[in-house]
Amino acid sequence: QKYVDRAALEMVAYLDELQQPNGLFYHAPDVPFFWGRGDGWMAAGMSELLRSLPENHPHRARIMTGYRKMMAALLQHQGADGMWRQLIDKPESWPETSSTGMFTFAMITGVKHGWLDAKTYGPAARKAWLALVTYLDANADIREVCEGTNKRNSYQYYLDRKRHVGDMHGQAPVLWCATALLR
Repeated sequence: QKYVDRAALEMVAYLDELQQPNGLFYHAPDVPFFWGRGDGWMAAGMSELLRSLPENHPHRARIMTGYRKMMAALLQHQGADGMWRQLIDKPESWPETSSTGMFTFAMITGVKHGWLDAKTYGPAARKAWLALVTYLDANADIREVCEGTNKRNSYQYYLDRKRHVGDMHGQAPVLWCATALLR
């Protein structure tokens, strides 16, 4: 119980410090960019934590509010191709698979648990999943995975991040989506 309580307390601190009025999260307080994978960790983390938190947990309502706010923002920024971008709110940035996998996982989980409206989020999650799997190569390696990154207050810095194939930051979210679909 103490670990769940600590995780919930930490999540509330992140929500209070980093979630912006639009529902997304800056990469850092001094870096006003909505980096895909950075936000992906919040989406996946809130989904997993909500699965573990008892209904009567004192921080559950706050986390659910932050989660739903983020999911609504992500819905607005999903590309016509089903993908999310390296910089979520910059449609000119490149489609990035690790964040798309994390956001898709968060939406699948929310729909399956009844936290999100299935008629609204189900089609978005399906569109993302069908787009995401097209990035798998013949070896089941996912491409267009942003390299691990530090933070920098530079738009160009995020656009220029290297793109990897088969990086576990991208492989794992694809598997998370598959397991969420099978639940």
